[in-house]
Amino acid sequence: MVAGNGLALAQDAQGTAPDLAQFPRNETLIIHNPEGVIRNPGWFNNWVVGAGAGISNGLHQLTTDTFWLIDPDAGIEGASENAIYNSLADDLWEYNEDFTEMTVKLKQGIYWSDGVEFTADDVVFTVEKHKATPGLSQNGAYNAQVETVEAVDPYTVHFTLKGPNSRFHTLFSVRWTGAWIMPKHHFEGVEDILSFPNDPPVSLGPYTLHSYDPNGTWYIWQRREDWQRTALGMIGEPTPKFIIYRNNINADNRLIEMRNGNLDMVHDLSPEATFSIIQQDPQIQGWFPGFPYAHPDPTLVMAIFNHQNPKFQDKRVRWALALMLDARAMSMASYRGAATLSAISVPPTGTHPRDYHAPLQEFMTNYEITAGGNTVKPYDPTIGMQIADMVRGQFPDAPTDEDAIRNAFGYGWWKQDIATAEALLTEAGFTKNGNQWMMPDGQPFSFSVMVPTDGVVNRLGAIIAQTWAQNGVGAQMEAASDTWDRQRVGNYEVNIAWAVETWGGHPDLSFFLDSYHSEYVVEPGQSQPDRNWMRWKDPRLDELIEKIRNSDFNDPVGIEYGHEFVKLHLEEMPNIPIMAYNVFSVQSNRFWTGWPNAENPYANPVTNWSNGRYIFTQITPVEGAS
Repeated sequence: MVAGNGLALAQDAQGTAPDLAQFPRNETLIIHNPEGVIRNPGWFNNWVVGAGAGISNGLHQLTTDTFWLIDPDAGIEGASENAIYNSLADDLWEYNEDFTEMTVKLKQGIYWSDGVEFTADDVVFTVEKHKATPGLSQNGAYNAQVETVEAVDPYTVHFTLKGPNSRFHTLFSVRWTGAWIMPKHHFEGVEDILSFPNDPPVSLGPYTLHSYDPNGTWYIWQRREDWQRTALGMIGEPTPKFIIYRNNINADNRLIEMRNGNLDMVHDLSPEATFSIIQQDPQIQGWFPGFPYAHPDPTLVMAIFNHQNPKFQDKRVRWALALMLDARAMSMASYRGAATLSAISVPPTGTHPRDYHAPLQEFMTNYEITAGGNTVKPYDPTIGMQIADMVRGQFPDAPTDEDAIRNAFGYGWWKQDIATAEALLTEAGFTKNGNQWMMPDGQPFSFSVMVPTDGVVNRLGAIIAQTWAQNGVGAQMEAASDTWDRQRVGNYEVNIAWAVETWGGHPDLSFFLDSYHSEYVVEPGQSQPDRNWMRWKDPRLDELIEKIRNSDFNDPVGIEYGHEFVKLHLEEMPNIPIMAYNVFSVQSNRFWTGWPNAENPYANPVTNWSNGRYIFTQITPVEGAS
């Protein structure tokens, strides 16, 4: 066995679990890591790209740090503001007037696990080492954005940028992962950093490596004696003395291990498995106290049109395809009713319902479409309530309160309106030959609907393709294992996936919106920057993005710009927003309690996110449990 502190643990050939008897359950938290077998388990140099190492095995959750963390949910009250935590930074970023320089004040009294103090020299080393070393994770970002970086004093860092950039600080703001700071004293003598495994890692967080499985299926971390000298420790004590991350556990075994008390946090289950375990074990909880249980991820599943394909360049066609769909059928087919719908291009998660969905309800309800001489109001604000009523017979714990229903099932969606859809296609020059719609050039209106090979999005794509086909559109579902790669180079017609990712807890939409600028759109076949996979170009959108680029991250005007984006997106329907990518994360209250949930949304419960570190300061062992 390989062990960071020299302790060898008994382990069977499959490497499924460490010897848990060595770790008292009132001191030990056991977490499911959704990764499979880690090919290079002894690699802890997470600054190197493509090393085959674990990402979510506790390394970036427990040992790394950077200036700020932004939680996709509300954040701990009193420790964060607008879901932003000052981590290594002592305060928020400071820009000059034109956003070409940024100054960061660092916290004092933070130490690496080997006793060396963290200072501005570590930051300067990190940036300069990355700039000089292709193959390190932020090589491209630092070279593109940073002209110079200097340590003004031991606790002040000054960046001179290559151009105005009001969102430069987001490079050092963790949502899932981010630009982690390196220990200068540990790496400056390394001759070849790209081949340096960094085993064991020097930690900037409150935990250090205890031991790990050479077969790559578990990692154990131990709380530092001086945990107070870390940024997380300055918020509160991380309660577990040991944290064990276990990976390569299939869905059935996750259920078994949680029931046996060998898992406290499970990253995700299928909807059906979640329904089963929550109904059978009262100690298991999901995000919502009742059905639908799942946590809405800060991503948004959509029907993504390829705008470089002539079939989808008329917004009337895109709107027609939207109005053919049935939100109730999509929810039931994909998530068995446990979907959180969104008719706008903003995920219904974190603080976004407060900032976008609720304020725009009147606009949505009064939104009009004119086609075939008729004007209709296509939005139905009662869809979520209809779905709640549909599932309540099987799940009596589904909410009945209107606000709770909106939070769980969404604020509404479009009415299925076949007549208006057909009128829009007719106005766009389409004709109908029997039950088959024909394009203006006389060819059948047909296309493939790309979906992943399994899972809820596969099931969603199946019902979407089926619904379009039933209404005269030649849509054929295509299950593919390389959907992300094909989407990136525009090798698809319609893809069912997410094209939006947001901060979630913070209202700024730049996380995805900046990549929608036309400057990023490339020729068909070339790799497209992430999150504008539909290759949508619109001068009004560019103008809006440039307004955001020239505004401060925390300026409330950002929400106004976000509303402008939603309204432009509705007018054009460049893709069809459908639902949050709900994650069925569950936690056990058998040994630990105090988990975040919809009623106390202080953190994202999904286990592979760095933000999960804040959970460890809020949970407490269950008295008397063993």
